[in-house]
Amino acid sequence: MTHPTDFPRDPNRPALPPNLQNALWLAGLGLPVLPLREGKLPFGNCPACTSSKGAGPCQCGDRPIMKFAGPCHCPAPCHGWAAATADPDILTGPAWATAWREAVALAYHPGGAHLTVVDLDNLDAVAWARENLPATKAVATTRGEHWIYRGAMQSANKVRPGVDIKSLMSYARWYGPGTGPISALPDVVRALIVKEETTHPRRGEVDSSSPARATWDRSVATGCRHNETFVRTGLTRGLARIAACPEQGAGSTSYGVARFLANQHTRCPGPCGLDILGRQIIDAAVAVGVPEAYAERAVTRGGLPAVAVRAS
Repeated sequence: MTHPTDFPRDPNRPALPPNLQNALWLAGLGLPVLPLREGKLPFGNCPACTSSKGAGPCQCGDRPIMKFAGPCHCPAPCHGWAAATADPDILTGPAWATAWREAVALAYHPGGAHLTVVDLDNLDAVAWARENLPATKAVATTRGEHWIYRGAMQSANKVRPGVDIKSLMSYARWYGPGTGPISALPDVVRALIVKEETTHPRRGEVDSSSPARATWDRSVATGCRHNETFVRTGLTRGLARIAACPEQGAGSTSYGVARFLANQHTRCPGPCGLDILGRQIIDAAVAVGVPEAYAERAVTRGGLPAVAVRAS
C-alpha cells in the first residue's frame, strides 16, 4: 500500500504532523493507533477522567489502574492502549489535535488488529529468535527488533531475557513497516507465556502448566454467519474484561463473556468453533488466578459448550 507521504502535498492545505500522517496510514491498514508523548509514553488521563482517582470509576472503565473493565470512550487520547483507534475522524478530530502536535512517537495496539509483537530488546534476544522462532515480518528498533505475527495472545514482559510479548492489553511503538511477510503466530511463542506463568505464579501463587491452545479462525468456523472481525473483536474485548478483573470477579466475568458470545451464535448453522472460544475464555480466567475447574463450570453455564454441540 502506498504511504501518504508518497503523494505530493496540496500547498493550500496545512501539513499534518508526521506522526499523524503515519497514524492515518496504519489506520487504513486496520491498526488501532495512538500518539506517544515525551518519554515514549501514552498521554495521561483527559480532564474527564481525573475525578476517577478519588471519586469512583470513570465511565470508560478507569483504565490507568485497570480496576474496572471497559473500553476508553474519552474524546481525547486517554488510558493508553485502550484509547487506540483506527477511526480517521477521531484521529484528525480537534480533541486529539494537541496530542499530535506534542507527540514524539507513534504506537499501535497489536491485539486490536489480531497481531502479536515479540519485542526483542537486544542483540542476544534477536540471535535467540533467529534460532528458535519461525521467520516473520521483522522491524528494526533502537536496540533490537520487533517480530510481528498474525494472531493475538496474552501480553507479558520478560518471558525470557530481553524478550517481551505485546498483544492484548498492550501497545507497541511503531518503528516502520519492516521487512518480510507476516507469519501465523506459532505455538512456540504462545508457550513462552505458559512457561512464564509456571515460573512466576501470579495472584495467589496460582501455577499454570496448560499447553498452548488452538485459537479461533475461519478454518474452525465454516458455518458461522459472522465475519472474522466481528468474532475476534467480541472475543478480544471479552478476554480483556477477564484480564482486568481481580481474582474474585474473574469467574463471574468469564460466565458473562461466555454467555454473550454464545448468544451471538444461536442462529448460525454451524460449526462456529465455539469450543475454542470457550477454551480461550477458560485460559484467560486461569491466568488471573481462577481455578481451572471453576472457570470450566462458568463457561459451561454461560452456554458455549451447549451451543458448540448444537452447531457441530
